[in-house]
Amino acid sequence: MCGIVGYIGKNVASSVLVEGLKRLEYRGYDSAGLSVMDSNPQMHTRRATGRVTRLETKINAKPVLGKLGIGHTRWATHGQVSEDNAHPHVSADTKFSLVHNGVIENHQSLKLFLQSQNYSFRSQTDSEVLVNLIAYYYAKESHTEERFLHAVRKSLKRIRGTYGIAVISTEEPGSIIGARYGSPLILGIGSGENLIASDVAAIASRTSKVIYLNDNEIVSVKKDDFSICTLSQENVEPEINTIDWNIEEVKLGNFTHYMEKEIFEQPIAIRNAMRGRFSEDESTAVFGGLNISPEDLRHIDRIILLGCGTTWHAGLIAEHLIERFARIPCEVEYASEFRYRNAPLHSNTLVFVISQSGETIDTLASLREAKRKGYRVLGITNVVGSTIARESDGGIYQHAGPEIGVASTKAFTSQLTIVAMLALYLGRMRDMAYSEGHQFCQSLQDLPDQIQQILDQKNHIESIAKRYAHYEDFLFMGRQVMFPIALEGALKLKEISYIHAEGYPSGEMKHGPIALINKDCPSVFLAAGGETYHKSLANIQEVRARKGSVIVIVPDNNELPEDLAPDTIKVPHCHDALLPILATIPVQLLAYYIARERGNDIDKPRNLAKSVTVE
Repeated sequence: MCGIVGYIGKNVASSVLVEGLKRLEYRGYDSAGLSVMDSNPQMHTRRATGRVTRLETKINAKPVLGKLGIGHTRWATHGQVSEDNAHPHVSADTKFSLVHNGVIENHQSLKLFLQSQNYSFRSQTDSEVLVNLIAYYYAKESHTEERFLHAVRKSLKRIRGTYGIAVISTEEPGSIIGARYGSPLILGIGSGENLIASDVAAIASRTSKVIYLNDNEIVSVKKDDFSICTLSQENVEPEINTIDWNIEEVKLGNFTHYMEKEIFEQPIAIRNAMRGRFSEDESTAVFGGLNISPEDLRHIDRIILLGCGTTWHAGLIAEHLIERFARIPCEVEYASEFRYRNAPLHSNTLVFVISQSGETIDTLASLREAKRKGYRVLGITNVVGSTIARESDGGIYQHAGPEIGVASTKAFTSQLTIVAMLALYLGRMRDMAYSEGHQFCQSLQDLPDQIQQILDQKNHIESIAKRYAHYEDFLFMGRQVMFPIALEGALKLKEISYIHAEGYPSGEMKHGPIALINKDCPSVFLAAGGETYHKSLANIQEVRARKGSVIVIVPDNNELPEDLAPDTIKVPHCHDALLPILATIPVQLLAYYIARERGNDIDKPRNLAKSVTVE
């Protein structure tokens, strides 16, 4: 949550910063601001509530000159949405400006201390405490070359909580200092210019060379140079990485919203997730980065899957498939709960953490807790170089490409594809036959074309969505492996349309949820084939008998009784283990078209941001 960008170089800083903030706006859009230092040196700060375009209007009306600056787009934690609470925050002596992601837990006691030292405050934020603390320590420091760095280091040692920061000072007009603990920060290395950002999206148009800072690292950035050290003053030899995508991937093109674009990119995303990951005889999956031998994997007798929100739903699918094909007991836990409880884990337990961004704070904390207890932890993530990718013992990259839409779409189906392949991989190590594995591989490779067939039904799905856009309550129902998709469908609808929606196992309907059924509460049924199909039909009949409207998503080889469900979306017949992937596409499109019909800001849903990096 929140976005940071900093620039020092040969170009007009405000233009670079605004461009970067626009790329980061999906991380927070309550307010935005920047501070630029001119050649005098003098600090110029502009802030605005709302979107980055409002900040840009202010800057155009009253330009800020200078080739060094920092910017921020905010998702509010401490303090309401207001211009005073927007970043950057300037110290009481006006010499320092700071942008901050994270939460300073002991800010109240530090604020009282600073007030006793005659420092004044204009905002309700914890971040303003930190910029004044830096000013305080700077004033106490002797006049040495590293005075600025020492002041930042002493301040960070005194705070409790998480941070990703960038700070500039009129006393040190040739540098930006950045630091991180629990909130991502990246250094971008350019030609005659360097950048700091919380996400590569902000800087991908200017450089492909980046350094991912680790926790407790501080970077001092100049126009042609940089140095990295730890909080304990040890020098760091950095590893320079190359960004593996270009800025064209984060442009909207002919689409109206990023969510729409990313829904329609799913055939490509799933092909990328599978590319190079099948054995030569196409009877199993192959993963190169697990860093665990087949022999060790055969000794695993329990798997824990950890995630938050949509990735938790992916974990539920993984549980079904791994238990079915590999016969390994699995448990799925919310990362936000696992990190705080002392779960008894067997010595042969393998932990998987799932995070699109690789920076989700609860998932990262649960990874560290599992590793602290000596368990092997593997990650499934979409972002190369992310903290989870670097701290896991091994893992699997999704290769889905940048996902900008706050409501996850292509990252989710990419995760489902990977966990299906993981179930295949583990199953073939145990008792899955060659023929079954070969059939599964073929079915996986059919997925992109089958997804395209569903996307080609967009007009039909949009027409259904328009008929249901005025309702304020929805139920989503699914049995067995389709239940997690019911949860995901309800979540998507809640996230972007603000309609109350709940997901339930269909068999649980008579145990309470049926009380909600009436003409104003439609139900979406995810009807899988097989032994539960006729039970799903019975559930649909029960809803219709109570005057409830029904949308049915069903494989095209299953016949529905005439007039049972006028609003039906058919998906291609596929391997039953892969049906959840195909069934996800219609629920995504329904949520998208309903939200669009209601006139909502789909890519920037209220109160939400893309990457949850604060607790």
